[in-house]
Amino acid sequence: MNDLPLTIVLSWYEQKAVAVLLTLLSLGVKGIYLGPTLPAFVSPNVLDFLVKEFGVSPISTPAEDMKKMLG
Repeated sequence: MNDLPLTIVLSWYEQKAVAVLLTLLSLGVKGIYLGPTLPAFVSPNVLDFLVKEFGVSPISTPAEDMKKMLG
């Protein structure tokens, strides 16, 4: 699945987003963008682990994010 030309931006607007994130991580999906703010349970240590193990990134500005996503 990680070979597909697909970018996932997971927005934290409802509680289901946690279940979606955990499901994607359990399936081995990498390169997920989180935002606009990180959920309260994502401490700096948790974020560091997610970045290293799964390539998770917090979103930044739309222009910077599009540059990263489109190469």
